[in-house]
Amino acid sequence: MNPSADVQALATVDIDLAGLEPGHSRTVLWRGAPVFVRHRTPEEIEQATEDDVADLPDPATDASRVEDPRYLVLVGVCTHLGCIPIGGGQGEYQGWFCPCHGSHYDTSGRIRKGPAPKNLAVPPYRFVDDTTIRVG
Repeated sequence: MNPSADVQALATVDIDLAGLEPGHSRTVLWRGAPVFVRHRTPEEIEQATEDDVADLPDPATDASRVEDPRYLVLVGVCTHLGCIPIGGGQGEYQGWFCPCHGSHYDTSGRIRKGPAPKNLAVPPYRFVDDTTIRVG
């Protein structure tokens, strides 16, 4: 009853950060869902930490959502109805925006406005080395 090789391959994914400049994102598939990796700018990090004290529908500090403040790793599925938000500097909070129903997420992937009840999920991940993140 062990999982097959193709199922095991989907359990983790390595993301190469080489060449991912501040202010840019990379999207990969993990378990059939998009995962967004954002190399945040110093301004995005500053805004995210300042917003820790904002009135948040799903309270969470930025520090609780990142291993390294420069890199934000999120499951790219809106928590309202499962749409794929557009991201990196979008919406009223310069994070991600789901145009289907109008949910706005901030630079830490926290829900700020709209029908989504929860923040964008942070998948289990770790840094393998300075330029590689392993999700799963």
